[in-house]
Amino acid sequence: MNIGNQPLTSLSAAPPECCRLLRRYKGTFVSPLRGKEGSAAATSGAPLPGGELESGTLELQEYSQLRERYLRTTHALASAAHDLKTPLAILNGYVELLQSEKLGSLNDRQREVLHDMRSNGQRLQHYIQDFLSFGALETGELKMRFETGNINACLSEVCRLWSPRFQEKGLALYFLANEKVMEFPFDAPKLERVVFNLLENAYKFTPAGGTVWLHAEPNLWDRRTMSSPLVAQERRRHPLTHANSVKISVSDTGPGIPAEYHLEIFDDFFRLPSSDHAEGMGLGLAIARRLVQGMTGKIWVESEPGAGSKFSFIVPLKPPTSESEEC
Repeated sequence: MNIGNQPLTSLSAAPPECCRLLRRYKGTFVSPLRGKEGSAAATSGAPLPGGELESGTLELQEYSQLRERYLRTTHALASAAHDLKTPLAILNGYVELLQSEKLGSLNDRQREVLHDMRSNGQRLQHYIQDFLSFGALETGELKMRFETGNINACLSEVCRLWSPRFQEKGLALYFLANEKVMEFPFDAPKLERVVFNLLENAYKFTPAGGTVWLHAEPNLWDRRTMSSPLVAQERRRHPLTHANSVKISVSDTGPGIPAEYHLEIFDDFFRLPSSDHAEGMGLGLAIARRLVQGMTGKIWVESEPGAGSKFSFIVPLKPPTSESEEC
């Protein structure tokens, strides 16, 4: 069943203020079940008393109104970001032209000012792109396009783009292609975006002298769900013996993340209390989560304070279909 263009069971996609209202609907108690990876599901429990049916209907209407307001706000943010994108690109182009000294030579002070202008322009451009991606994901306008490709080449390209920034900060970035990973259909631009966001997160929070590793490997993913007991029993009788997915991980030697934030860190606009000084709006990991879910994969973090962090996500070797079960 769909409410406000969102499935009733997709609590992770609902705005935080709407989650409470999703817990009752027409005599059925709906409770979110979150796993290690932050996925959400819903189960039916005891029916609501008859006297609460009308209350549940009113809450459903209230949720629908909140959802509509939320989508209008998202559209407004995306429109504003789109309107800023073109003039900012023009400004960045002029800065690059001045830096090239094709319009005249520059002194050291002028080079320093232009360098700062370009850095801040690129940072603002990144924020705008985050808003555009977030808006497209929220409104369902971002579609997946799966094409058979080599994931090692995809990851190598992302590393190539990040290497100069890592070297500038004094960080070591390691990636070794894994020949055991076969070619399979995946959405290369969106998978690159997920890895890009994870590397950006590692870059921001790993101190100088630290190390970041990017790794990919074949993975055997037993996608059992509580809502499909018969499927689970069938899989137990016929256990999986071959890899059916690829697991990609980004590990770092940063400060680590307390266990109580392992789920919340993937929420929209969330920032750790200890990271108020860090750049960004708290959308990078939220966008990564939505993109991975769009590939019917899953994403999670393993970390503890003082021991670094390891962000991992899994994508299936077979592209999802409209009949694919949710994870």
